[in-house]
Amino acid sequence: MRKIETGDLWWKNAVVYCADIETFYDWNGDGTGDIRGMTERIEYLADLGITCLWLMPLYPTARKDDGYDITDFFGVDPRLGTLGDFVELIRTARASGIRVIVDFVMNHTSDAHPWFKSARRSTDDAYRDYYVWTDSEPPDTSADVVFPDQEDSLWERDPKTGEWYLHHFYKHQPDLNIANPKVQEEISRTLGFWLQLGVSGFRVDAVPFLFARDGAPGDPGVFDPYEYLCDVRSFITRRLGDAVLLGEVNVEYEDQKTFFGGPDGDGLNMQFDFIGMQHLYLSLARADASTLAQALRDRPALDVTSQWANFVRNHDELTLDKLSDSERQEVFDAFGPDPDMQLYGRGLRRRLPAMLGGDERRMRMVYSLAFSLPGTPVLFYGEEIGMAENLDIPGRLAVRSPMQWTSGDNAGFSTASARRLPRPLPDGLYSPERVNVADQRHDHRSFWWFIRDLVYTYRQQPEIGWSTVEVLDQPNPAVLAHVCREPSGWAMVGLHNFSADGCLVPLTLTDVPPGSVLVDLLDGRAEFPLDDGGGAEMRLDAYGYRWLRVLRPDDPPII
Repeated sequence: MRKIETGDLWWKNAVVYCADIETFYDWNGDGTGDIRGMTERIEYLADLGITCLWLMPLYPTARKDDGYDITDFFGVDPRLGTLGDFVELIRTARASGIRVIVDFVMNHTSDAHPWFKSARRSTDDAYRDYYVWTDSEPPDTSADVVFPDQEDSLWERDPKTGEWYLHHFYKHQPDLNIANPKVQEEISRTLGFWLQLGVSGFRVDAVPFLFARDGAPGDPGVFDPYEYLCDVRSFITRRLGDAVLLGEVNVEYEDQKTFFGGPDGDGLNMQFDFIGMQHLYLSLARADASTLAQALRDRPALDVTSQWANFVRNHDELTLDKLSDSERQEVFDAFGPDPDMQLYGRGLRRRLPAMLGGDERRMRMVYSLAFSLPGTPVLFYGEEIGMAENLDIPGRLAVRSPMQWTSGDNAGFSTASARRLPRPLPDGLYSPERVNVADQRHDHRSFWWFIRDLVYTYRQQPEIGWSTVEVLDQPNPAVLAHVCREPSGWAMVGLHNFSADGCLVPLTLTDVPPGSVLVDLLDGRAEFPLDDGGGAEMRLDAYGYRWLRVLRPDDPPII
């Protein structure tokens, strides 16, 4: 593996906010969110404390998979705006101290992309090898499909030539042949183009599928997908020294290490912690932190250039595929017992507030935990106000309803008629009349202000993003007690109670000099002395949480 320069590792303590332009804010009143609307809301994100905006796909699309079926990697979908609008968004975000990263979707194209339209004309076409074909009937792959409600095979026969093409997702999204040097060149051109427009990196979609070798042509020994991932990292770093690759890699921890690039860390800079997320929900369902504690103990240590991305919810189904069948059923029973709340037999199409019955105590505990763990926190739009899903919207899109800005018409998202919105708004307990930005920003006891305070407290303790995690043994299985430690000696204790019962939490900290105290970062900077053995006993309320900074005698006071 090649050793790379570390550069400015800004992502180690960023706060990332994921937004879909189409559903965020409609500036021109046509019913669809747009880039100028996103630009208008940059000040809002800056006030919330966001330092990195992740934009879901904004490219021209055939509109069959919410923007992930791309027809042109070098443009902006006309419904959303223009490249000029995009450059102005980047400029405005930078002026507010916010970097922008965009979705990088090169595992596949739309079948309406010019490359594929050309490739399917003939087996001799110049673009034929941009995709993966076989002239013999493939074996049964129904057990491997990603969307079993829509597909029954990873291969689709094209009637023009009688050959089959590979598609790990929908049949209208043919897989690109990443082993083809010409495709690699197209990827580099795409990355270089968006870097030149001012983005700070890419969220890489479906990474394991991007480098899958099932059915790909050629000698497997000739093309090493992991080596190629290092090449991609090297390319973007040469173009922009502090560019980041944030990977969607839902595999076991051991395999995630491979995508980071092994001990040298010259692969992906960041990866979402899907394993930790899934065990978080199992712990919530059981009111027992033990399974999450074990996952954190299993979480591999990373090199200095790499980072975990901590998240509670993302834009897809809440996947539980790495849990056992019985464990998954526990989560289903607790948070999605209705079959309509479940998806693909492996996940839930719900947001956290509705899953927890609107219990803000549990909601606050969960987000406190996500921000207190070593890593970089990632928020999905609407999480900061406790938005819920709309189960009337089919499939994964249930969690992608328009942003709820006000209690007025269309939640303040658009001045168009309701029928022109990209998706309907929820009603009932989580309707815009009850859950919206405007009301919460005027109420300092609201969930919005809680999240804002978490964001700023996290940013005031940048060591969290550079630390490692140590899980402390606890007599109460409902309590997760962990210590973040940074090489300089900085340390912070996180305490989180998964139970409806309050409790006393005994602590014993090692490598703490006599005279040290614990400072509560979330509750008025209250101080609690440690005894000579580094011990203390802390009180946690039902679903309580604390961030306790270890203040040594020679440390400056916390302001």
